[in-house]
Amino acid sequence: MPTLETQYSSRSPGVKRLMREAIELANATEDYYACPLEANLFEWHFTVRGPPETEFEGGYYHGRILLPPQYPMQPPNIILLTPNGRFEINKKICLSISGYHPETWQPSWSIRTALLALIAFMPTKGVGTIGSLDYTPEERQVLAKKSKSWECVTCGKIAEKLLSAEAASSPALTKEESSMLENIALKAEEDANRKEVNNLEEAEEIKPKGRSVPFIEPEISQEDSLRQRNLPTTSQAAELLQNEITDELLRASIERSKRDKLWKMVVYGIIAVILLLIIRRLFFI
Repeated sequence: MPTLETQYSSRSPGVKRLMREAIELANATEDYYACPLEANLFEWHFTVRGPPETEFEGGYYHGRILLPPQYPMQPPNIILLTPNGRFEINKKICLSISGYHPETWQPSWSIRTALLALIAFMPTKGVGTIGSLDYTPEERQVLAKKSKSWECVTCGKIAEKLLSAEAASSPALTKEESSMLENIALKAEEDANRKEVNNLEEAEEIKPKGRSVPFIEPEISQEDSLRQRNLPTTSQAAELLQNEITDELLRASIERSKRDKLWKMVVYGIIAVILLLIIRRLFFI
């Protein structure tokens, strides 16, 4: 029977990369396990353990990873097979590390990175993304218990794929993986806060209007009453303002008239002096 090494060209960057990852992931850990199918290097099956201290704790979740020929330049597609209450089964799910978002995928990420991201995404809110479900915590806990006996037609009983906590030693996270998981946690918190705000706004919109509370005028002291009486009304205030503006315009007009008269006198004086000089030159020289 031909092996994977003989079926694919070792010159292909994608094949070389997947061969290397198959060797790195050959040994199961406490949290995840993945391996390619014997007949197809570009389809992998995986099993992940439900994240602790969540409604998925104690569960085992199995699925498929479909890798494009352009891998690792293009992201993989992820399909869950085990009922879990967070993602639809037998359907490509929408994550920032899946084929739905090639713009966020980084070629330095790997299948291991995708598995770690999947585990981190499980307790987050779906917020209407493709392939997401929003089961209650109780329903997810029931599915987590049932998953222990779930079997894959190709791989067999999935609970036996992962090592126990005592026997396992997961590799340390790289800097990139740590950063990615932190971003997932931050995004999950933002999505949860956004959803909570939206729910509050929707609740306010559909909240039935109660009986209107009669308006009770506050008590006004005699001094305040007299002060309010002395205050001008809106129409009175407008009239006062208009009068002030009219007075200012009149004063400006008077000042301008005085300046005009002064300039006229100056001009007339200059003309008189010029005429005197002309007469003197004509008759007295």
